Amino acid sequence: MEDISTLKGLIGGFRQSRILFTANNLRVFDFLNKPKSAKVISAKLGADVRAMSILLDALVSMGLIKKNGSLYENLPISSEYLQSGRPEYQGDIISHYDTLWNNWSGLDNVVKTGSPNRAAANHESFIRGMHNLSVMKAKSVIDFIDLSGMKTAIDIGGGPGTYTIELAGRGIDVTLFDRPDTIAIAKEYAGHLANVKFMEGDFLVDPIGKGYSLAFISQVFHSYTPGENLRLIKKVKKSLNKGGKIVIQEFFIEDNMSEPLEGALFAVNMLVHTEGGRCYSVKEMQSWLNKSGFTEVAISRLNEAVIISAET
Repeated sequence: MEDISTLKGLIGGFRQSRILFTANNLRVFDFLNKPKSAKVISAKLGADVRAMSILLDALVSMGLIKKNGSLYENLPISSEYLQSGRPEYQGDIISHYDTLWNNWSGLDNVVKTGSPNRAAANHESFIRGMHNLSVMKAKSVIDFIDLSGMKTAIDIGGGPGTYTIELAGRGIDVTLFDRPDTIAIAKEYAGHLANVKFMEGDFLVDPIGKGYSLAFISQVFHSYTPGENLRLIKKVKKSLNKGGKIVIQEFFIEDNMSEPLEGALFAVNMLVHTEGGRCYSVKEMQSWLNKSGFTEVAISRLNEAVIISAET
């Protein structure tokens, strides 16, 4: 019976995700900082009362909101993470996962053809979602890096600039390199900092500058092929000062490419969304560093990620 229970959980797991996505899309949690009825919430959102009542009751059962009589109110988890404007708000990454929902629905054809399915796209929710995730761990990641003697850094593919902000807060002059549409969002988060500058372009083909003490590459490699990642590391090595350091953060996956589960699932996400990306093992990434001339490579685990660093 245990096996069938596991299977049933896998079969029906999509239901809670869809309920959360819809509640987030409708901004239901923004209206539940104080107790309100389904009728009041429906009126504010222009929704059907019966449908809203059923949705809210499901959210109660999922442990996201509470119910007292006919009134609904956020529980602490929703007040902290699902109400917009809160410091650790996660609504943007939930919106991004709603986009993934549409693209993952084409997985049958992706597996048959080997080609990605980009039926839906929302670049803004993706970049802001990266901030939602990174703001929860940026301090611990940067604390993990030995920044002794580091004066200048480049955050390659730095997205919303969450790690750039953390590095800049340590007194380092940081260049955030990313595509123009991403830089526009990053400036909202980090544009006020005097020791942060922005560089627009494609880091695979455009110059990234020189004279850096540190090159930080976080969650970039999984979007590209092994050859592209090797080429990027070689370019980075040329950009570093003597004694400079490269630091890579990536999702961890074992050499067998099938565990942990989160790494294997994320590899499927890259299959759905990219031409040649996937999760890479530590052994693979270390080989790229060695081929680029980095000989002393340090490898550490930090929660679900691997941190790899090497000096010139």
